[in-house]
Formats: sequence, C-alpha cells, structure tokens
Amino acid sequence: MFCIKIINIAVLCRKNARLTIFITRAVSLLIIMKHSLTLLLIIFFCSLGNSQKDFYQTEKIQKIEINFKVDNWKYLLDSLRFNGEELLTGDLLVNGTSISEVGVRYRDGRSFTPNGKRNGIYIDLGSKDYQGSHIINLSSALRDPSLVREVLASEIARTYFNAPAANFAQVTINGAPYGLFVNVEAVEEGYLKSRFGDAGGTLASPTEEPQTIVAEGCNRNVFGSLQYEKASTCVEVNWKALQGDLSLVQELSSSLNNDPANLNKLLDVDATLWMLAFNNLLVNLNSYTGQYASNYYLYQPTGGKITPVLGELNLAFGSYKNDGINSSDLSTSDLLTLSPSLHKGNEQRPLISMLLADELNHKQYLAHFRTILVEWVMSGKLENRAKALQAMISEARHNDLGQYYTPVEFNQSLTEVIGKRSRIPGLVDFMDKRAGWLESQEVYTFLPPAISKVGVEGRERFSSTQLDEFRIHATVEDYPKNVYLYYRFNDNEAFKMVPMSNDGDHYDGQANDSIFGAIVKPSEGQSSIQYYLMAENVKTVSFSPSHYNFEQYKTTLREVNQ
Repeated sequence: MFCIKIINIAVLCRKNARLTIFITRAVSLLIIMKHSLTLLLIIFFCSLGNSQKDFYQTEKIQKIEINFKVDNWKYLLDSLRFNGEELLTGDLLVNGTSISEVGVRYRDGRSFTPNGKRNGIYIDLGSKDYQGSHIINLSSALRDPSLVREVLASEIARTYFNAPAANFAQVTINGAPYGLFVNVEAVEEGYLKSRFGDAGGTLASPTEEPQTIVAEGCNRNVFGSLQYEKASTCVEVNWKALQGDLSLVQELSSSLNNDPANLNKLLDVDATLWMLAFNNLLVNLNSYTGQYASNYYLYQPTGGKITPVLGELNLAFGSYKNDGINSSDLSTSDLLTLSPSLHKGNEQRPLISMLLADELNHKQYLAHFRTILVEWVMSGKLENRAKALQAMISEARHNDLGQYYTPVEFNQSLTEVIGKRSRIPGLVDFMDKRAGWLESQEVYTFLPPAISKVGVEGRERFSSTQLDEFRIHATVEDYPKNVYLYYRFNDNEAFKMVPMSNDGDHYDGQANDSIFGAIVKPSEGQSSIQYYLMAENVKTVSFSPSHYNFEQYKTTLREVNQ
C-alpha cells in the first residue's frame, strides 16, 4: 500500500507544475516511514518531469539543431517562401531530443530576405511534438535592437492573463551556427490544450497581409477590426480559419454591433480588457489597437466563451508606430503620450469602443492599466528584467555574426533611439518617459479602493457547532461604492459573483465600519473555496489579489473549523 502511494506521488509530480506540494507531502510521509531511498527516487522523478517541461522557460537558452539532407537548403527555402506553403523535410535535435522528418520553411512576414543570413524559421513537427508543442516558431527579432522585446512583453502579459510564452534559442543548420533567435510559443494545439484545457474549439486570426482591395459589397479598411459585415465572403477577405470556420468572427462582430449589452455571454470580457490595457500601455500597436487591428487570435473552446489571444510582441514598446487613426506614423513623443482612451469612441474599433462604453468595463480597463503600470514600470521591475535578459544572452548574441544590429546598438538599445529611418525607441527609456506622462493622467491619479485584511471567519472557540459555510470579510477603504466577491468551489467551475455588505449582518463587524462581508454556502460535497475580491468607487476599481487570474485566496471547511 505504501509503494502505491509513492508511485502515485511520483506520477503526480510529473503531471503537475506545482511540484512543491507533492514533494512536501512525500517528504512528510517518508519521514514517518523512514524511507530515504524512496524519497530520492521521488525527487528524481519530479525533477525529471520538470526538466521535460521547460521549452519556454525564460532562463534557459534552447538548443535547436536542424539537419537537411541537401546542401542547397537556403535556395530551396527561398523558393518555398515564394511558391506556396510546402515544407522542406529535415531532422531536428531539440535540447538533445531527436525528432525526425519535420517540415521546415522560412516564417511569413516582412523580415524575410532572399538568401538572407537571418531569416526566421517555422518548423512543423507534424504528428510528433516536443513537450506538447507541434510547431516551433523562431523569430529573427527584426526592428528590435535589444532582442528582448518579445520575451519581456510576453512575461509581463503572462503575469495577468493567458498569452504565448517566449524565450531564446541558439540555432544551427547542418552543423553550422545559424544564430540566436527568439523562440515564440505558437498558438496551436499544444498552446490551446495547456491554457484552455481544450484544443478542439474554433480558432481564427486576421490575415497576415492587410487586405486593401475587397470584393464588391464589402467595406474597405475593415482588416481585423471586427466591424460587422453580414456576408461571409466579406469576412473571409480579412480572416482565416485555423481550426473550424469563421462563425465565431461573425457572431462576435454581430454582437458588438447589435447586442453589446449581452457581450459577456459570448466573450471573455475580462481577458479582453487585460489585453487592451496591455496593448495601450506598452504601445503594442502591431495588434488590435493599431493600424490594421491585426496580429491576434480569437479562440472559442468547445461550449466556452470567445477569448482573444495576443500575437507576436516583437514590435511592442513603440517599435510599430501607427495607431490606426492617423494616416502616418506617430513620432516618438506622440507615442509616449498615447492616450489610454485611444479608440474609446471609435466605431471602427468596436472591441474597444463597445466594451469601454460600459461604465464598469471602463473602470476595470483603467484598473488593469494601472496595475501593469505600477507593478512593472513604476516599480523598476521592467528595467531590471530587461537588463537581466540582455545580460543572459550577451555572450550568445556576441557569437552571432548575422545579427541585424551592432554590439554598440545592442548595448544602447535600452536607453537610446536606434536607427536613422525606423527610429526604434530605447525600451527602458521609452517606458520610463511614458510612465512619467501617465503619472499626471486620470488612469493613475484616480485612486482605487484599498482592499486589505482579507480573511474568513473561523468557528468560535470552544463551540461544538461545525461551520458549513464560508464567511468571508475584508477591509475596504477609499470610498468604495460596491464590493464584490468572486468564488468557485473547484478549478473546473466558472467564478460566481455575489455583492459584499457592510451592514453588520454578514460577519462584517458593525455597519458602515469599512469591513465588508459575504456568506457563501458550498454545494453538496464541496468543502473548499477559491475566491478574489473586486472593489469599485466612483472612478475605478481594484482587485485582490491583483493577479487573480492565476492566484486566488483559498480555504476549506476543515480550516475554518479548526
């Protein structure tokens, strides 16, 4: 029986990212049983499972070796880039793991140069996978002299909402160094399964090349903006179906146009607000927020809500300069003062204008904007992280002779504008100056409610009556108008919402004393709860915990009855 428990713990370690929980339980069990040898085996299994899940771990530079059976692979890849969607067959070695018969081509996009030293690489593993990924997407990081824009922006996004990961990879082709690339997680089966638990839904994205010529009866300059077009042929001009069909695009655009009040039944509104706040704050205009409303995905899990997913982030932090309103690119000074309310009243960007027309949605958007601004930029975390990433890749980049930018430009890229034509802002300097301007704007000066002392009422001391409900309370100051509790009883449920009261009748102390409470009765058979709080005042809202998408407060009936 003891051995079965040990095997189960080892299996769980290999399947679950939260290894510490299982190791701790294993240690406790083994101390009692004094099985030190088995403990070592468990730690080995757990570390083995963890090492096999680090393909997008930021601190590790991946090793990717591509081998073709031909020497003229450059010519063949150039030809395939111009002639259709076929792939050149090769063999792959990823961090020592061999994968045979994969398909390779140069990536789509403007960074491609015929016979270039540094073209991005797209690798299709077909029916095989590496740690769940069926596609390996290697970006050449055009227009990023720092080489860290994609990785840093991805890390910031993933602090608050689901987004593709990114790190670095050293690539060789037929044994010769090809360069240091950015390894961007592809939005495909592996990504969808890991983030949504379901890879069988509908996935679509705007076309890579914006369509300026459209069929008769279709509107011009719609691109990926989700402006409503009834004819499916018009939608097909600007969108491509990656899984399923384009019905989710038509359904969402129709709801934005005809029934915005019920959008939350179709769309994951909170995830959308996080994405929109992120794009604006980081001046990520190669996105829905910019010129072509492009470079993003829409995914609808089976039976679930539509969720937008970020595309690539190589041009974040002001490297792409058109906001979709001005006909020409913005100057750096204009980018620094990009309004948080960009497109708020613009009917040609309904995903922004319709959502932010709702007062509570607008408050949540401003709250998300402020959270990222304070936690990453004003705290100095963004600067420290950018410097750390550059230090990590410095040697590998120095050995890459095919880089677009000189070592001097790389070293200056966080603080200086690079390039006479493209004028790419220094990443850290740009965001520091943007934060300085935002400090005087309402998105920062409107103080959100302060949430503190979050807890659950326990059973009274010496009481023989067991509690069968959760009595949750928190102190909320700075003029709260409403306080809401979001809760669920397990990971598979959607969060439910109930208002919290300050009336003295909900285990909240006395009436009007800044302590708010709510009582939640668990369903039959449920004994644990996960929850977070949102507090609203006249101008904005706040959340606790601030990373509530990934971290919630938790307790059990057993704990409150101790």
